[in-house]
Amino acid sequence: MIETPWGTWDHLSVESVASLFAGFPGPWWVAGGYAIDALAGARRREHDDVDIGVFAADQLAVQAHLAGWELHAADPPGTLRPWLDGETLPPPVHDIWARRDAGDAWRFQLMLNPGRPGEFVCRRDERIRVPVGDAIWWRDGVPYLAPEVQLFFKAKAPRAKDEQDFADCLPLLSAAQRGFLREALELSHPGHPWLGALSG
Repeated sequence: MIETPWGTWDHLSVESVASLFAGFPGPWWVAGGYAIDALAGARRREHDDVDIGVFAADQLAVQAHLAGWELHAADPPGTLRPWLDGETLPPPVHDIWARRDAGDAWRFQLMLNPGRPGEFVCRRDERIRVPVGDAIWWRDGVPYLAPEVQLFFKAKAPRAKDEQDFADCLPLLSAAQRGFLREALELSHPGHPWLGALSG
């Protein structure tokens, strides 16, 4: 469990998240470090939380799907406030914490992503767009954010765990996945230190 100023984190397993989101009418996916684990086929390190992505356009549908859960928006980041029933969260608000009730630990983090049917748009640089079929892949019945897209998110200000995720993932990426990540970094983060490894 992880302690924060806003309470304890004791996140759900990926399997529990998949059960919770069964029947949700829109696309959803597991993101963060668990998306890298999925490519590796094993849990490689500890995770502080579990990140679930949905399209911002589907936010009221996901709010309805999670009826009964207590949902708080990070608005702005560094503070939390209740996400009111029926409220549409405007950009740049995209981060929602979820728990069963006020006495419960935080169980998962919901991330709102721009996009539209058929197209995934990278929130950190909306010039980077990917067909949804390429941005989301499935393993053992669970949808995950494609590792090359997840690594692009991690590249903005990589922490030690992001560097580990990149190092673990790099040998497993296909030539096409390496090419996507290299081109995205060249566009958004020229001179990024990962570019040398991707070109090697």
